[in-house]
Parts: sequence; C-alpha cells; structure tokens
Amino acid sequence: MQLNELYPFPEERKTRRRVGRGSGSGLGCTAGKGNKGQNARAGGGVRPGFEGGQMPLQRRLPKHGFKNYLFKVSYEVVNLDRLQEAFAGKSEITLDDMYDCGMIANGKLVKVLSRGEVTSAITVEAHKFSAAAAEKIRNAGGQAKELLADTVAEAPATAE
Repeated sequence: MQLNELYPFPEERKTRRRVGRGSGSGLGCTAGKGNKGQNARAGGGVRPGFEGGQMPLQRRLPKHGFKNYLFKVSYEVVNLDRLQEAFAGKSEITLDDMYDCGMIANGKLVKVLSRGEVTSAITVEAHKFSAAAAEKIRNAGGQAKELLADTVAEAPATAE
C-alpha cells in the first residue's frame, strides 16, 4: 500500500466552499455574510462568550469554592498483583523497571496500591504507597522505599 492509495480518494473528498467568486456561484456579492455589520467585515466577529455588551453569562454566575488545578499532583497507580506478575522472581523493583516495561508512562509519579498478595520478600520503589500496600510488603519481609515526588526518571536520550 502506498500513501496515494489511502482513503478517502480525492474524488470522495468534499471540495471547499469558494466564496466571493461572482454572482453565478451562489456565494458571490456578500459571500454568505449578509449585509454590513461587524460579522461581515474582514477580520470581523466577536470573541467567544461576547453578548453584545450585555453582562456575559460567565460573569453573571456566582463563583464558589477553591480551585487548585495549578498545583494538583496526580499519580499513576499500580497494584501489587500487577507488580508480582510483571516482575516474577525479581527481588527489587525500581521505578526505571516500571518505566522500561511500559507499565507506567515515562516520568509519571507512581503510587502502589494493595490489590493482590505479596508472596516473596521484595523491595519496591515508588513515590507513594497506600498504607495497606506498604503493610503487605513489610509483612512478606520486603521493603517499601518511598521516593520524593520530585524524583522523576528522565526520558532516555535518543541517538540522533
């Protein structure tokens, strides 16, 4: 298959509307913009939410609550059962291991949750652990290493 064989074929594509090309075209004269006014001018129109000078809806409605979107910290979650099956027989699981096998997107913060059982003593490295997950790891004789949130692995450099 070649690039020129990909669908849709040129004859199946809708042709663009050519406005202002004479009265015979059906979109000549005012080019479908009506007569005069702000919206008929080149570069004319109003910004989204503008209501002709009337107080816009987004300013009329009351604002409530505290929004902390700028500083929100979100974690990618991994359960113990997924760690056990992905790294069977391994005694130490690091962040880089999770990134390398594609379990977590590169550079994301990781939190380990407690679904599943820990059968052997393992050392797990993550940014956060749920209390139950840390307890299960410790009870199996392992260790839960909690990293600081700013410790994010760098993406591997690509050869250019």
